[in-house]
Amino acid sequence: MDGMAGIRMKAAFASIAAAAFLLAAFSEPAAARARPEAKPKTNGEIVEFDGDYARGTIVVRTDEKRLYYVLGDGQALRYPVAVGEPRFQWTGELWVSSKQMNPTWRPTARMRRENPGLPVSMGPGPRNPLGQRALYLGWGEYRIHGTNAPHTVGSAASSGCFRMHNADAIDLFDRVHIGAPVIVLQ
Repeated sequence: MDGMAGIRMKAAFASIAAAAFLLAAFSEPAAARARPEAKPKTNGEIVEFDGDYARGTIVVRTDEKRLYYVLGDGQALRYPVAVGEPRFQWTGELWVSSKQMNPTWRPTARMRRENPGLPVSMGPGPRNPLGQRALYLGWGEYRIHGTNAPHTVGSAASSGCFRMHNADAIDLFDRVHIGAPVIVLQ
């Protein structure tokens, strides 16, 4: 290969080599693409569930300290939760008005009156009492959320919110839609 043909061949080879280099440098390794991100293990279990609730409804039974996500066909996902201390427990119907990943915690005025040392707000992180996910209920102060105190799940320990293990809060968060009904029973 002499002259122009040789120059063209070298230029084509250089272009192909540069493209291969750039593709390798900026693409994800095959091993990383092949492994989907593992979800944390959840405590949710599929159980038989009686009740005339639409699929996607959340039912909290405070006396059981359990939250049910209705799957339909007589089944629900059941999760353990912390419920409100006896003086803060409530019953009624609300809806999921907002979903927040890594939420900022803003203590209510009552909480701050009772504990003046509380911050005005606390951003995401390991000290945030809302954990990694929060479902805001109606227009009020109640939420279904993760926690930085997993040992309280299964007890009456909150100010009226429903605390879940973070893996469970993530699992529920991924399933529920804005507007989903929330029924809280004794």
